[in-house]
Amino acid sequence: MTLKLPFSLIVFISSYFPLMLILAIKDYDFAKCGFKNPTLVVLIFGLTAISCITTLIAARSVKDGNLVNLTKVSNKSTDMFTYTIPYMLSFYKFDLTDLNMVLSLGVFMGLMFILSYRTQSVFVNPVLAIAGYGLYDCQFKDGTQDRQGLVLSKTELEVGGTCRVQQLSTFLYFATTKI
Repeated sequence: MTLKLPFSLIVFISSYFPLMLILAIKDYDFAKCGFKNPTLVVLIFGLTAISCITTLIAARSVKDGNLVNLTKVSNKSTDMFTYTIPYMLSFYKFDLTDLNMVLSLGVFMGLMFILSYRTQSVFVNPVLAIAGYGLYDCQFKDGTQDRQGLVLSKTELEVGGTCRVQQLSTFLYFATTKI
C-alpha cells in the first residue's frame, strides 16, 4: 500500500511553501515596489500555497480508523527538520531570472520528490509540524496483530495510550483521535 501519486505530490509541494515564500521575498525589488519575475513568483508561490491549504484540509478531514493500543512510542518530530537542507538554497545567490538556476531547482525538487515518494516520507513535512502535527515511531496492537510504523498525530502519543489510526501507506499512519 502506498499513497496515491497525485496526493503525494500535493503534500510534497506543500512542504516547500516556506521556501517559496523566502524565494518570493528575495525576488521582490523594494526600489521598484514589485517582483522582478512576477509571473514565476505567482506561479510557484500560488502552487505551493494551494498545495499547503489542500494538505492541511486533508489532514483535518481524516476521520475514524482502527482502535490501537500503543506499546512503544518514540518522538521523531525532529526528523521534520530534514527538509531544512533545501532551504539553504535561499541563502545563496538565487536569481529567478536565471533559467539555468530555475531548471536546476526543478531537477533538484524532482529528485527530492522521487526520493520522498519512494521512501513514503512525504508526510515528513514542516508545514504539518507548524500546524501542530508530531511524528512518532510507534509499535501498537491492532486487534491481535502487532504493528510498527510512523504515526502523525496532532496530540502527543504515549506508551499505554489508546488512539485511532488510519493507515496511509505500508508503514505510515495518521492518528485521528486519542482516547
